[in-house]
Amino acid sequence: MTKKKVSGSQALILSLMEEGVDTIFGYPGGAIMPVYDALYDFNSQIKHILTRHEQGAVHAAEGYARITGKAGVCFVTSGPGGTNLITGIANAMMDSSPLVCITGQVPSPLLGTDAFQESDIMGLTMPVTKWNFQVTTPEEIPEAIAKAFYIAQSGRPGPVVIDLTKDAQFGELEFEYKKCTKIRSYVPEPQIDPFKVKEAVEIIDQAKRPLLLLGQGVIISRAEEELKRFVEKTGIPVAWTLLGLSALPTDHPLNVGMLGMHGNYGPNLLTNEADVIIAVGMRFDDRVTGKVSAYATDAKIIHLEIDQAEINKIIKADVPILGNAKKALKMLTDNVKQNSHEKWLNRFKECYDIEFNKIIEKELYPEKPGLTMGETVRIVGEKTNNEAILVTDVGQHQMIASRYFKFRQPRSNVTSGGLGTMGFGLPASIGAQLAAPDRTVITFIGDGGFQMSIQELGTISQDNIP
Repeated sequence: MTKKKVSGSQALILSLMEEGVDTIFGYPGGAIMPVYDALYDFNSQIKHILTRHEQGAVHAAEGYARITGKAGVCFVTSGPGGTNLITGIANAMMDSSPLVCITGQVPSPLLGTDAFQESDIMGLTMPVTKWNFQVTTPEEIPEAIAKAFYIAQSGRPGPVVIDLTKDAQFGELEFEYKKCTKIRSYVPEPQIDPFKVKEAVEIIDQAKRPLLLLGQGVIISRAEEELKRFVEKTGIPVAWTLLGLSALPTDHPLNVGMLGMHGNYGPNLLTNEADVIIAVGMRFDDRVTGKVSAYATDAKIIHLEIDQAEINKIIKADVPILGNAKKALKMLTDNVKQNSHEKWLNRFKECYDIEFNKIIEKELYPEKPGLTMGETVRIVGEKTNNEAILVTDVGQHQMIASRYFKFRQPRSNVTSGGLGTMGFGLPASIGAQLAAPDRTVITFIGDGGFQMSIQELGTISQDNIP
């Protein structure tokens, strides 16, 4: 790219355009105003969504990221603008969602002086970001943005915060942009050990009662087709975590339901009868395992995971396979034997029949007057041909919707899983709809969560978001 002289604020917008950003969620203020002035000159290329609260901006950015797989971007000012992001950033960190959050900051000579609307956003966000960086000179901006997108979107995705001092926004630089493809000491995608794959294949081929547990890592790595080929070749029943929803169609014959506290009877009961558990892109959350010392005590554990920190953190893996889920599943599929486990699969069907007669039928097809939550979810699914994007807030409605909505395609589920953030649903649905304007977005929200972000109805109205 030919170098040209621009302001730091212009360099930021140009850098975002180089990364393919077309939508930004934000709320302006004094310390970020130079960036907004620069953004005005590019409003035909970048759409800015003015939310009614900074937390709405970060949740909307996450909704956008969860549907597209690209980093969601938000702009806020310094001080309370930045602190209002923290819950949303923590939510994205827990749920492995890529975000690039740009915060304004006081001029660099005033850092540490308790200047008006100054806050230590670096210190505040360090525990809940994948990376954060404070820019104090305009020359740092292109490289900082390039690194931010690379880190946010690679490996196990997560949120990044870039804090821009006001003098860095006003200063000038010779602009040149180079995308980041490598950072020393950062290995986002470990090389898969073929010997571990071989060991896993031997265990899978000998298994009598194998169970596959899938998490959001399958969706993040876009491994849905590889997953489908693997389970159809091996005949292994599949259960999923809350964030693993939609990776495999709900009505697939090997899909046996949701795991965990609010999950289905079969996968929860039969986890402890399995002789092999293959966990893909999931972290053995406490809502899934329950009492760890009593979890799947008779099973050999094969754990496919891209994040080294998750291996052996909760459940000890007999065969850890560190690396990208898409590549690891392909390697396993290429080497395992064709198989079926009809007798074992029938155990799940028996459990489902019991659960249907005792619970599900009453939820989905109630005899008493009035709608149940389950019936509402069923009817909404039927009316949308189960092709809608499902967004849920946090609470009982979230679990009912997750149990009973029938997903047909990947990236159709947006919810707050790890942090359980009430108020997430409405702004996240804004981001999801803007990410997929041709799809229907259905949002289930409880009265409590709705009131926590109800002001974003103004955003929906102003921007004519359906």
